[in-house]
Amino acid sequence: MGEKVAATGFDLSDRQRYRRKLQLCLAGLERMLEEKSFDRPRNLMGLEIELNLADSSGMPRMMNHEVLERIASRDFQTELGQFNIEVNIAPHRLSGRVFDQLAEELRIGLAYADRKAQECEARIVMVGILPTLTADDLVSANLSRVDRYHLLNERILAARGENIALDIDGVERLVYASPSIAPEAACTSMQMHLQVTPARFAAVWNAAQVIAPVQVALGANSPFLFGKELWSETRVPLFGQATDTRPPELEAQGVRPVTWFGERWIDSALDLFEENVRYFPSLLPICDEEDPLRVIGQGGVPRLKELTLHNGTIYRWNRPVYDVADGAPHLRVENRVLPAGPTVDDVIANAAFYYGLVRTLAESQRPVWARLPFAVAADNFDTACRDGIDAVLRWPRSGRGGGLAEVPAVRLVLDDLLPMAAAGLDSWGVEPVDRDHYLGIIEERCRRRTNGASWQSAYFHHAVDDLGLGRTEALAAMTRRYCELMRTGEPVHAWPSA
Repeated sequence: MGEKVAATGFDLSDRQRYRRKLQLCLAGLERMLEEKSFDRPRNLMGLEIELNLADSSGMPRMMNHEVLERIASRDFQTELGQFNIEVNIAPHRLSGRVFDQLAEELRIGLAYADRKAQECEARIVMVGILPTLTADDLVSANLSRVDRYHLLNERILAARGENIALDIDGVERLVYASPSIAPEAACTSMQMHLQVTPARFAAVWNAAQVIAPVQVALGANSPFLFGKELWSETRVPLFGQATDTRPPELEAQGVRPVTWFGERWIDSALDLFEENVRYFPSLLPICDEEDPLRVIGQGGVPRLKELTLHNGTIYRWNRPVYDVADGAPHLRVENRVLPAGPTVDDVIANAAFYYGLVRTLAESQRPVWARLPFAVAADNFDTACRDGIDAVLRWPRSGRGGGLAEVPAVRLVLDDLLPMAAAGLDSWGVEPVDRDHYLGIIEERCRRRTNGASWQSAYFHHAVDDLGLGRTEALAAMTRRYCELMRTGEPVHAWPSA
């Protein structure tokens, strides 16, 4: 959820002052780009994974403060809901046995956190939306005890001027009005960071946008909300609607939502930061004392705090990030499209596929985005969220004929994208044993047409149709079985369906 801030009131001049500071930050960023001030590339990647807390019956456990006290590690932090925590994996160089190293670190960290959670009669669950959540769980009283979350809730509702409206039409339809942003807490995701040079940023971001639908199709893991079966990746429309600052009238006028796929391919990182400042009013207009241009003029590195805070309240599915580490500025692409889980191996396979594929596509002499209208990429993203592993996407034809073809996502991956991902991992210097193991998981998902969402749906219908359970009992039974299989470590394509 970004930087921690202290809750405070704002007067009418705060936004104007903040707007002026944002323009100064943009000018500072532009100057740094012109002067080539950024850190040299180090092929660094990082992971963040949001997690759920549930009891032995699979029901949400509102205990994150107590669990985090017992974990007592800066690698684990609060998230929006009291049933959420987040684990942050330290940056790694993309080379060698990096994916096995990440998997081992994640297994050790999650096992430790799970042991500590059990002291509070809770367990760790990696899933996009905890299937047993109800509307009664997602209320403002269950927001984490952190000023930022309550302030953000207050500001989004003030900007919107009315209740949050949820309307998701999938296998079934959910219509619900919430007096807070608490439904957003249902969305638990995996975020992947890639540090890039300014010269490579646009190509990497464009490539990440192109493959976002494929990522979701393969990795969907959020088919249920409030007892209803909706989209394969319900987390995406839920997050968008739960953070929407627009009443219906502004939406009808074409005002952009703060959760946003975007509307065009870009030429530089500055394009995205400029759009964020131009299109979106500040939610948290908190000003810092720093004068970024003065800092640059004195040979220093500005923090650009207003810009980074503002950027953190605009939820692009591929987000630009400016940061300073060890006194050096850098840029990152933050990929936010995937849900958490189901297992460590699934998470790391998703990462290997993404990092390999984005490298190959970003370095292509004939970029996919030059042949794919941006509106089609956005439509592909919605299709993948709705249909998951069964999604059919529009993709540029190979050969001289050109144009677009409709192709099943799994066939696109098996025939074209897996070899590209393998080539990209080779370019990073990843060891073949890691490459083959984790891309092999992606291949088997495609061959068996099974991901977290399809497994959840199949087990739920088995519980209802074959075991005779009611809807609530079936979701609870499915969640308990999911947790059992998650802890075996076997990737989801290998899970028994009943």
